[in-house]
Amino acid sequence: MQAREQHRRGAGRRPSAFTASAGATTLAVALLLSLAACGKGDNKGAGPGGPGGMQMPPPQVGVVTVAPAALALTTELPGRLEASRIAQVRARVNGIVLKRRFEEGALVKEGQSLFQIDAAPYQATLDSAIAAQGQAEAAAAQAAAQLERNRPLVAAKAISQQEWLATETANKQAIAQVAVARAAVTTARLGTGYASVTSPITGRIGRALVSEGQLVAAAEATPMAVVQQVDPLYINITQSASDAMALKRSMAAGKLHATANGGGATPVQVVMEDGTVYPMNARLLFTDWTVDPTSGQVALRAEVPNPRGDLLPGLYVKVRLSQASSDAAILVPQQSVTRTAAGDTVLVVGPDNQVAPRQVKLGGARGNQWVVLEGLKAGDRVVADGFQKIRPKAPVQPVPWVPAVGASGAGAGGGMPGQAAGQTPPPGAAASQAASAAASR
Repeated sequence: MQAREQHRRGAGRRPSAFTASAGATTLAVALLLSLAACGKGDNKGAGPGGPGGMQMPPPQVGVVTVAPAALALTTELPGRLEASRIAQVRARVNGIVLKRRFEEGALVKEGQSLFQIDAAPYQATLDSAIAAQGQAEAAAAQAAAQLERNRPLVAAKAISQQEWLATETANKQAIAQVAVARAAVTTARLGTGYASVTSPITGRIGRALVSEGQLVAAAEATPMAVVQQVDPLYINITQSASDAMALKRSMAAGKLHATANGGGATPVQVVMEDGTVYPMNARLLFTDWTVDPTSGQVALRAEVPNPRGDLLPGLYVKVRLSQASSDAAILVPQQSVTRTAAGDTVLVVGPDNQVAPRQVKLGGARGNQWVVLEGLKAGDRVVADGFQKIRPKAPVQPVPWVPAVGASGAGAGGGMPGQAAGQTPPPGAAASQAASAAASR
């Protein structure tokens, strides 16, 4: 009886446990359905512009509104300094070097004695030539006297015509001997003078190439020293032949005008290796008409004053050359221009705030800006910053671009981290940043 009662109670508790488990399952399913419904509702409410279908504003990009202006087109070209005159001091007579009469590296004057070669043999030759000249002059005087004595005799026919002819011939020979003797004296005196080696020009002299006691020879033209005139200096400049021809075509078409200062020569600025500008301007002397077949470049030469000797021959420099000027040139920041083998292009914001590329023709640089000769007109808005925000067929909000004062950081319109303000992002950098931002969202 007791056992039957316990069985009845256990059988009555099983349906209650099952009912509680089924209720929990039903509650969980209902919760999942509710979450799914919420998700669907959120997806329906979310649009491409954000929650609730709100449109995001167009991204801001920094633009420069261009305007034509008259300015000189400056080209920066490589150059090398060269002494305006170079004199190689060489031996012109044979002999032993007795003395050096200059300080190496000093400024020497034209005609200043540099070396003394043993002149004793040449002095002896000079003395002998002078003595021979005296003998020749004495013989000439005697022949002239004989000629004058025989002159009245031949008129009176006291002597024969043959004797008179011999007297005239002897006089002429004596005069010729005097000329030969004088030439020998001049030659001997030159040898004596060449024994004292002098500077042919005024300039800086380098190290001595011979020392005292060394034998020099005129036949070998032994080099003894080198003198260079360093005031003024020449600047040998090279320019691409294609650039030079394009410049001439632009001038012929009337787009550019030749630039010259009051003296008629093109002004040239010399830029040192450290970026400083030499305080004295150079002047362009000429442009070569021959193109170097190995490099495809033409040579130009300029002359720069060097009164204090700050510039040295052989030094590499850069020159800023104003070869032409334009009445309607346009300046754009250098980061706005994309340079490729196909040409130079910029991004222009149109009236509908859509960005489109446009090909331009450059005419050189002016500081950190490019000079645009063709492809832009007044009022065009050129993108200078915010390139990474531009999307195809998507409008943008152009704002005036202001160059950043700092060396790094984001420029107007938003720059990339670690990138200088106003600097064009590297290829693929904008896409990489956009992908990272999408992944973080």
